[in-house]
Amino acid sequence: MSLPILIDDQLIGITSISILPLESTADLSLAFLVGLLKALVPSILMNLYVVGINQLFDVDIDKVNKPNLPLASGEFSMEFGMAMVSTCLLMSFAMGIMFQSPPLFSALLVSFLLGSAYSVELPLLRWKRNAFLAAICILIVRAIIIQLAFFIHIQKYVLSRPVVFTKSLVFAIGFMCLFSTIIALFTDIPDVDGDREFGIQSFSVSLGPEKVFWLCISMLLIAYGAAMVIGASSSFLTTKLVTVLGHCALASFLWIEARSVNLTTKTSITLFYMFIWKAS
Repeated sequence: MSLPILIDDQLIGITSISILPLESTADLSLAFLVGLLKALVPSILMNLYVVGINQLFDVDIDKVNKPNLPLASGEFSMEFGMAMVSTCLLMSFAMGIMFQSPPLFSALLVSFLLGSAYSVELPLLRWKRNAFLAAICILIVRAIIIQLAFFIHIQKYVLSRPVVFTKSLVFAIGFMCLFSTIIALFTDIPDVDGDREFGIQSFSVSLGPEKVFWLCISMLLIAYGAAMVIGASSSFLTTKLVTVLGHCALASFLWIEARSVNLTTKTSITLFYMFIWKAS
C-alpha cells in the first residue's frame, strides 16, 4: 500500500469511528478535534512502523513483487529504513503514553505486537507465512481493536461520558470484519509469484488468484447488500434513500469494474485494489 493511501485510510477510518459517539452538533467542539488529533497522529506513526517493518523483512520478496518500493529498489538503505521505523515506533508510543488515554495506548500496543508478529523473522513469528494467521492479524487490528479503542477514546476520555456501545458501532465492527478479511485476501493476489518463491502460503498461492478475486467480490457484494437491508429498515426516509441507492450504485460499479480486471496484469489488479479502497 502506498504512503498516501495508508494515511488516507487512517484519516477516514479513525475519523469515521470517532464521530459515532457524538450525540449532537454541540459535540463538534475544539475538545473533540484535539481528541481526534491525539488519536490520528500516533496511529499513523504506528501504521508507518507496521508497514515499514514488513518491508524491512520482505526486501527479497519485494524485489520480485514490488521492485519499485524504496528498500527493494535501493532508493533507501536498510540502515535508513531501520532508523525511520524505529523513530515512528518510539514517537507513537511516546504520544500514546503522554495523551493518557488507555484505549488509545492499548490500540497502539496491540498494533505493534501483531504487526511485529506478522512480519518479523523469529521463531513462532512471521505469521504472514500462514494465510489464516495473516488474516487474523489484519482482522483483529482493523476490524475490532481500532473500532472499539477509538470509540471509547472519544466517548469516555474526550467527551467524558460513560461507555455505551451503539448500534452504529456494532454495524461498523461487523462491516470492518468483512472488509478487513477482503483486504487480507486481496492484497496477496498480485504477489503470487514472489510469495510462492519464498514459501509464503497465502490463499492466492493455495487457491489461485482468480478464485480469491471472485471470493472477494462476492463478499463485498454481500456487505453492500447487508447495508441496503439495514438502510431500508431506517425510520428516516432520507437515510433510507441515501443508504439503499448509494450502496446499490456502489455494488453496480464494483461489478462493472470487476469484470474488466485482467488478473494476469499487476497494474490492472492494483488499480482495482485502489478502487475497492475508494468504494468502501
